Amino acid sequence: MAGNNGKEIRVAGTGRVLIAPSGTDAPANATDNWGTEWTDLGYTTTDGIKFNKKDKIDPVDTWQSVSPARFIYSDRDLTVKFQLLQLNKANLAFFMGGGAVTVTAPAEPPTVLAEDLKEFSYDLAHTPAPDERALGIEFTDGAAKYRFVIPRGQVTETEEISLTRTGAVKLGVTFTALAKNDQSALASFRIKELSSSYS
Repeated sequence: MAGNNGKEIRVAGTGRVLIAPSGTDAPANATDNWGTEWTDLGYTTTDGIKFNKKDKIDPVDTWQSVSPARFIYSDRDLTVKFQLLQLNKANLAFFMGGGAVTVTAPAEPPTVLAEDLKEFSYDLAHTPAPDERALGIEFTDGAAKYRFVIPRGQVTETEEISLTRTGAVKLGVTFTALAKNDQSALASFRIKELSSSYS
């Protein structure tokens, strides 16, 4: 029954952002574990995640009426915006638009190449190429868990990187959903609600 229900007010207290190759299957429900193909991008800024759904609606005007006779949907944009705080192989490639991050061994490698002895190399291509990914977002509020999945999309906008003495490096991105096919959803929600919220 609709009406005032404080138990349905949600605060995204903590959450995370994950990426996977485009088209990777997401968990079937809000409680199953993410598959091994999914990579957790780690810390984000306190601004969290910003969703934006924008539909372009064109009116059909007629001679007989000053009001539109109907509307035609001509475009739909679904974007997700956030800032990553961890500077690592996965996040750098995601921010820069794809490409490989390679591991370079020391000139005289030890018997076991420890993590702190590895050197990583990333080259930004001179010609952009599509870098499609699947994107997953989840947050919890008490016993309630929400998941949002875009099966196909790519980074369409990046913010400038500021290197300063007094602030963390931030990788700000805007991720835009792409249609997988005519039958598939542009994005999907998975919701595990508190049992007491139902009436």
